[in-house]
Amino acid sequence: MELRQATLADRPAIRDVARRSLQASYSLDASAITAAIEEWYDENRLQDLLSDEESLVLVADDDGQVVAFSESRVTGEETGELLWLHVDPDHRSGQIGQQLFEETRHRLADAGGKHIHGRVLADNTGGNAFYQRQGLTKVGEEEVDIAGTAYVENVYAQVEETGTEPIEFDDGRTVYVDHENQETGSVAPFHVVYTDEAGEDIFGYWCSNCGHLANAMDAMGRIQCDECGNARKPTRWDAAYL
Repeated sequence: MELRQATLADRPAIRDVARRSLQASYSLDASAITAAIEEWYDENRLQDLLSDEESLVLVADDDGQVVAFSESRVTGEETGELLWLHVDPDHRSGQIGQQLFEETRHRLADAGGKHIHGRVLADNTGGNAFYQRQGLTKVGEEEVDIAGTAYVENVYAQVEETGTEPIEFDDGRTVYVDHENQETGSVAPFHVVYTDEAGEDIFGYWCSNCGHLANAMDAMGRIQCDECGNARKPTRWDAAYL
């Protein structure tokens, strides 16, 4: 089994694996699956994806046959986002999915995405169990549109149980994410970020959904991540709205 970067010649095989995987794993009707394949894995879209330096598409090549692939990218503050991992149903009895996940995580880490996030539709029982076996925790939900119908997509992430984590900016400044102190967001929790390791001066918040910093709060206590839209509700009401 060879795990390698996808090439343009792999496009038909990627489409076929995606189609068979969606049919086996999701309660989607045939028209929704066809629409999803055309939207996500159209020949032109795949060409753009494979030429995008910020995207990573790996395939599992079994003696010349592509039997699985992953699509991922590095986003946010040292975050690697695994968007899709598809394995052909006829090849799920082995460890191909596990091997592909580990290789994807390794390459994302090499590219700067040491904190991995994974996404899977809520009705894919096997896919959700797979991420849980990798030690990831469900941290939020989003909606994805497939053929005009909204479906719930679960977001999984590595969750630090305790302690603080330093994040360094390009200009040399360092802030500290407190994984024990968090605020509820609309999609995933916000972790409090301090300017000092002792946790005496709040810098802002770290969005656990996309790994971006959100250091702006309005007068009502509302926090919103400009990258993914994750938001914390206001902590108080303005009388003008009553």
